[in-house]
Amino acid sequence: MTRLKTRIVDLIDALGPLPVNEYMAMCLFDPADGYYTTREPFGAAGDFVTAPEISQMFGELVAVWLYQAWAAIARPMPVTIAEIGPGRGTLMKDMLRTLSRLDPALANGAAFAMIETSPRLAEIQKQTLGATPFAVRWHETIETLPDQPLLIVGNELFDAVPIRQFVRTATGWRERMVGLDDKGELRFFAGAGSIDPTLLPLDAAEAPQGAIVEVAPARAALMAAIAGRMARNGGAGLFLDYGHLQPGVGDTLQALRRHNHEDVLANPGEADLTSHVDFAALAATVRAHGLDVHLSTQGSFLLGMGILERAGRLGADGDQAARDKITGEVERLAGPQAMGELFKVLAVLPRGVPIRPFATAD
Repeated sequence: MTRLKTRIVDLIDALGPLPVNEYMAMCLFDPADGYYTTREPFGAAGDFVTAPEISQMFGELVAVWLYQAWAAIARPMPVTIAEIGPGRGTLMKDMLRTLSRLDPALANGAAFAMIETSPRLAEIQKQTLGATPFAVRWHETIETLPDQPLLIVGNELFDAVPIRQFVRTATGWRERMVGLDDKGELRFFAGAGSIDPTLLPLDAAEAPQGAIVEVAPARAALMAAIAGRMARNGGAGLFLDYGHLQPGVGDTLQALRRHNHEDVLANPGEADLTSHVDFAALAATVRAHGLDVHLSTQGSFLLGMGILERAGRLGADGDQAARDKITGEVERLAGPQAMGELFKVLAVLPRGVPIRPFATAD
């Protein structure tokens, strides 16, 4: 039993079952034993590989999009270019290199910011960006960013923000809880109290017994904070994550460890817990702040931004093995059987400012 599991069992034994969002928050962010505070999750030696680690092309094309967005909103200066939830810092490293080539004046004049809550990951990011000539500052929250236009990107950010789950029982919808069975093992249970029906999707009434619905008020609050800042100060945002464009009924909570799925309750603190992002809910939050939203799959976005052309240039001077490697990277990032369809893109822009590859607001 992990140290965190022992503590969670003791906590439940003393105080009763935990809602799924509290369990998820402890597993991921507990200061002493949480996944993101104690482990190296990224890369082949970790538990999962993110798009920036697959190929430099991902960060390059994201940087090109941010540059286009900056140009489309009349090139404000000063401007903050930020990444939220920046992993090992690979995406920002590739963006800094690309932006410095696209527009040295922008790269030298912008305020670059990393928004990171984990001190351990912040140290890794500082090592990754150690050689960059640009000034990069670290923040624990967007609230401490400079009060100026903001260009912000988040890759695999919202999937790790804790969710609430509701389960349909014979007596109605109840909050899904983590409790203890007769042997003292962690198990899912339905809570005793009824829930506010406005939290449920419109088709919840037709859901069968045992069906599970997920809502994410913490995700909505984070997106509201980001959108509110852009609405006040101007800017644009790009968020890439795995999830669905339309809300629905179903359990997407999962644990990933050493690149394999495992029981969500098996090893608290030692596995990454995530769930699919409801992009429709995030889009509604953005629109409530008077901003435009554009949605697509990651594959459509990267193809529209020119990943095939970029791959051709990268492979032009290489041998066949190098070209095959680049082709494989394109397939992983944009292919329909890989990340291309499962991962979605949400772009935030001021009203009436469409840019490539989005023609009009969705």
